Amino acid sequence: MRFDLTDLRLFLNVLETGSITGGAERSYMALASASARVRGMEEELGVPLLERGRRGVQPTAAGWTLADHARTVLRQVSDMRGALGDYARGLKAQIRLLCNTAALTEFLPDDLGAFLAQHPSVTIDLHEHASTEIVALITAGKADVGIVADSVDHGLLETRPFRIDQLVVAVPRRHPLAAQREVSFSNLLDNPFVGLMKGSALQDHLDGQAERQGARLDYRIRVHDFDSICRLVEKNAGIGVISETSALRCSKTLAIDFARLTDPWACRRLMVCMRNFNELPLHTRHLIEKIGS
Repeated sequence: MRFDLTDLRLFLNVLETGSITGGAERSYMALASASARVRGMEEELGVPLLERGRRGVQPTAAGWTLADHARTVLRQVSDMRGALGDYARGLKAQIRLLCNTAALTEFLPDDLGAFLAQHPSVTIDLHEHASTEIVALITAGKADVGIVADSVDHGLLETRPFRIDQLVVAVPRRHPLAAQREVSFSNLLDNPFVGLMKGSALQDHLDGQAERQGARLDYRIRVHDFDSICRLVEKNAGIGVISETSALRCSKTLAIDFARLTDPWACRRLMVCMRNFNELPLHTRHLIEKIGS
């Protein structure tokens, strides 16, 4: 079907004026040219679009349907021009990005910093959520891109590999667990914890795992990031479950050790997810190509 915007505007003008002559005048077009365009649309579709009479024209059922779609297309084109005009006036494009705790604190900052430096007209609206929530929000069109664990059902979303997130327990150097390289989550439950703030996706996940074992984590203090957990662990405030990437970095400057959690859920493959890569704006596709493998 090869209609152009001029065809669609002409057809709406014909309906609004009630005649091909009136539509041609409103479209600043010769009558012969307007008539040829209308006939061309009918031939292309294989159905009549107008009922012609002495008092003008009336749309057929197919004509009403075409009119509805024409209004939608022309409105979307107007919206597009307005948005592009905003960019021309220096306003910024925005990407809505959702991620879990490990991605937010460890993996994304360097990638996002490099991306923003390369794309000065783009801003990123970044929020932390649990993986199941991210899938639901992306599916519903409430965000553009998400980073989730592969343990959740991502439905019909497209995915790309992002990182491996191994969870470990960070402990003070003289703690009984300091000599171990691996430990199960169940063996930690009698210890006081240094945790992340309420609402943290990781901490909510750990609380859920404890509840499945009939336990409740004993938090001595909650903080905002893995680095703060490690500093408090060094001071014997408690133990903390964090990303192995954070533990490796912090153990170079702090008196802490760490052991990998052996539970299957503690080793997570993180995935970038989206509804349809090819339908995303160009700047969003560039971000996904930057952070995804």
